[in-house]
Amino acid sequence: MIIKADKNKLRQKRHTRVRGKISGTAERPRLNVFRSNTNIYAQVIDDVAGVTLASANSLKLSGTKTEQAKSVGEAIAAAAKAAKVEEVIFDRGGYLYHGRVQALAEAAREAGLKF
Repeated sequence: MIIKADKNKLRQKRHTRVRGKISGTAERPRLNVFRSNTNIYAQVIDDVAGVTLASANSLKLSGTKTEQAKSVGEAIAAAAKAAKVEEVIFDRGGYLYHGRVQALAEAAREAGLKF
């Protein structure tokens, strides 16, 4: 009997593996991305202090999911700059760097965030 693996469990496994290698500091916090079926969320996290410095989400945005991701990327860059953060480490959360995750990252880069 073959049991089909749960996609989210596999993603969490990939994310745990990546998180073992990267960590956000006060000088260079981690930009974490979470993607649900309907929305996308981004947080700038200082892992040493255990503090979220900035966050943005697509809960009140309209348009296609990719357009929402671009808006969230611009919003997280603005929120990070308000928190005096210029450089971050990008944490794709176990997702492929494709589609919404890529749109968010590119919009954040265009808005002035360096990673």
